[in-house]
Amino acid sequence: MAHTAPRPLIGLLAGVAAGLVASAAMAAFQATAARLVDSDDDDDPATVKAADRVSEAATGAPVPDAHREQAGQAVHYLVGAALGGIYGVIAEYRPATTSGFGGAYGLVTSLLFDEAAVPAAGLGAPPWQASLASHAYGLASHLTYGFALESTRALLAGRR
Repeated sequence: MAHTAPRPLIGLLAGVAAGLVASAAMAAFQATAARLVDSDDDDDPATVKAADRVSEAATGAPVPDAHREQAGQAVHYLVGAALGGIYGVIAEYRPATTSGFGGAYGLVTSLLFDEAAVPAAGLGAPPWQASLASHAYGLASHLTYGFALESTRALLAGRR
């Protein structure tokens, strides 16, 4: 394949849009997979805890009960769109980023977020306290995100 000049704005826009689509695919996967994974964890998801932190910083109070699920979804989609935008720009400059049809990026996001950033921020348990099923669920969720991200980005950016 001939090398073409990077198009960072196209990459950013395609990546953000693809990140939103991939976030929806990830949420659909999680809704289905959650029924298969036995979880006795009644704790709020990390996205809801993050929304609480933002709300507390802005208003001094956590997200009201009536809006907790929607606030968590907003965090999920905002992070997914931001990660998609980053991916889209990087893919324009380094096409190898798309390795594994987005699977490599999905793996990296799983490791960086589920295994490192979320526990470090106090939004979830450390990796050694999570079950193997929880790790597999997170990895599969992020692989779903990566595959959906790359398939959508490639379509939108006109790159295969």
